[in-house]
Amino acid sequence: MSAPLIEINHLRKFFNLGGGATLQAVNDITFSIQKGETVGVVGESGCGKSTAGRTIMRLYEPTSGGVTFDGQDIYKLKGAKLKAMRRDMQMIFQDPYASLNPRMTVMDIIGEALDIHKLVGSKKERKHRVEHLLDVVGLNPDHATRYPHEFSGGQRQRIGIARALAVDPRFIIADEPISALDVSIQAQVVNLMQDLQRKMGLTYLFIAHDLSMVKHISDRVAVMYLGKIVELAESSELYASPAHPYTRALLSAIPIPDPEVEANRERIVLTGDLPSPINPPTGCQFHTRCPIATNKCKVDEPALLEVKKGHFAACHYASV
Repeated sequence: MSAPLIEINHLRKFFNLGGGATLQAVNDITFSIQKGETVGVVGESGCGKSTAGRTIMRLYEPTSGGVTFDGQDIYKLKGAKLKAMRRDMQMIFQDPYASLNPRMTVMDIIGEALDIHKLVGSKKERKHRVEHLLDVVGLNPDHATRYPHEFSGGQRQRIGIARALAVDPRFIIADEPISALDVSIQAQVVNLMQDLQRKMGLTYLFIAHDLSMVKHISDRVAVMYLGKIVELAESSELYASPAHPYTRALLSAIPIPDPEVEANRERIVLTGDLPSPINPPTGCQFHTRCPIATNKCKVDEPALLEVKKGHFAACHYASV
């Protein structure tokens, strides 16, 4: 197997809240992404998915750890090298209503990146490039003179995708790109992203909490809980044989469109609330809600270990 395009090594991102309190948003995560691959990241709200994405992108500076992109440590880059890295790594944001400047036309929203990286030599070339990008994401090129408020949520997210594609990136972090959209529109946006990946050879980190959609788009899936990755495996393997009790609970909540199967299957209901990342539990952080936890889980923190070829889980009692 070739060297990964992205390597995340023991990445941590803590926020100092003052008064001696520290929020441990991302706490020691390690994984890699191959060129052309889609890795999905799932978990409950507040588990650190979006913070991990923004720290990998270097929108947040890390507390510790490193991210290597194509052999370069991105946290050591400065000046022109950092700007070049920004072109290779782009982000699609969660809220298509908040991530587009309401005072700018679509032409300027998409064209801004072209200007910053000096990718066009004239206004005519800029206009042509923006109109081409709108056509690529399924929008009418004539709409380039309109403002964001004149579009629906799905259309705005397509504008966000066009903006990310403007600089010909190699890696895109999609931070819950469909969660703010109607269900009828979600599949259209995901299908568009898959089409673009095939045509352009893109690599994705796809952050979401919709497990069924993540299964559809991802080659591998990482499950996060309270700032840590608790399971990582190929998509089909993870959904067929979840090894961690938290993953099993998440998967049991996905409705199945077969009334007989749905009526007879076991639903795993987690008790208690998600602990605070300001004061996480000792040992395995999931032990306060885990149906199979023992005293060992309260004391010893399990490492993320390979329980089956290519299948990793952080549980003392992992089973596949």
